[in-house]
Amino acid sequence: MQSKLERADPLKVAILGNRGIPASYGGFETFAEELSSRLVRHGHTVTVYGRKQFVDRNLRLYKGVDIRVTPCLKHKYLETVTHTAFSVVLSLFKGYDVLLVCNAANSFLCGIPRLAGQKVVLNVDGIERLRKKWGRIGKALHHLGERMATWVPDCVVTDSRTTEDYYLQEYEFRSEYIPYGAPVERSSSQEAVDRLHLKPREYLLFVSRLEPENNAHLVMEAHTQSGVEFPLVVVGDAPYNQKYIRELQRLSEGRNILLTGAIYGNGYRELLSHSLCYVYGGEVGGTHPGLLEAMGAGCVLLVNDIPENREAVGEAGIIYPFNDVTALSRLMSQICGSPEAYRHYSLKAQGWVLEQYNWDKVTEDYERLFYRLVGPPGKF
Repeated sequence: MQSKLERADPLKVAILGNRGIPASYGGFETFAEELSSRLVRHGHTVTVYGRKQFVDRNLRLYKGVDIRVTPCLKHKYLETVTHTAFSVVLSLFKGYDVLLVCNAANSFLCGIPRLAGQKVVLNVDGIERLRKKWGRIGKALHHLGERMATWVPDCVVTDSRTTEDYYLQEYEFRSEYIPYGAPVERSSSQEAVDRLHLKPREYLLFVSRLEPENNAHLVMEAHTQSGVEFPLVVVGDAPYNQKYIRELQRLSEGRNILLTGAIYGNGYRELLSHSLCYVYGGEVGGTHPGLLEAMGAGCVLLVNDIPENREAVGEAGIIYPFNDVTALSRLMSQICGSPEAYRHYSLKAQGWVLEQYNWDKVTEDYERLFYRLVGPPGKF
């Protein structure tokens, strides 16, 4: 799909505040890869700043996107902001028209490039301070980051209407809504499925960062309580939450549950495409990227009842009462017992993604925002 703005003068854009591309961790990394590569195809020059532990130092170009690796302090509280700080300093000397910064925790760093004449857009994601992993100091810093987001950058982007409403009600601040995107595709290959000794459409799938607020433990309890024969496959990791992961490992012992660790790329898409249903138990955050990708792969969805999840799924999935293990268990039994009765959700999900979460449309929305900030575009 070609950009409707393809005749406008190209921009020089940098994307900061994520782990880098190729995407190999989470939502912001996939966002950076999908957006940057499309902007390049539209004629723009784009640089993505990554972290040395996630990006090959010898990688200079990926899908036409310039790659720069900057250092950071490997610490739960400091990794994100120190990496962004190094990236911001380097960006001051590169002549970028626009910096797109990810994560509200980085909001205080957005003022430096603004003083240098660069336009700064901040994508705040969800309400990070509500995550259980943060202690009192972490929550306070994220709350401060939210407040600073309302006045330090040139523009704030929220990827869900729920988060947009939160900033409006909490701070009387109107953000720019641009959704996250997802591809609509099913993988016909099944190497990852075979490697894990699974059978297509005979397993339930949970994919998320393994942190308490994503409730892998509740999903595992519901699966055990349901007594279904099909295994539950739990995909994910969390570098700073090994205690919780050990607890999940203990819960899985002797049960029909498989913890795989993190799986990316084709293997991840194969597991989505051949699952019987996809379960998401998250209770905090903005739009969950894995949820959209599951819909794009045509998964039957079982989703925890919070506003962000209801918004993302619409009528294309099944919502279970908030953190209700018994209700989730019952729905698992029903889907596993009569899978054909729920197949219509597959087409609904893919249609909903095409309508609401199209990466090409997302890219054009960002282009329009960038040009609005930089000034009226010229012509080639």
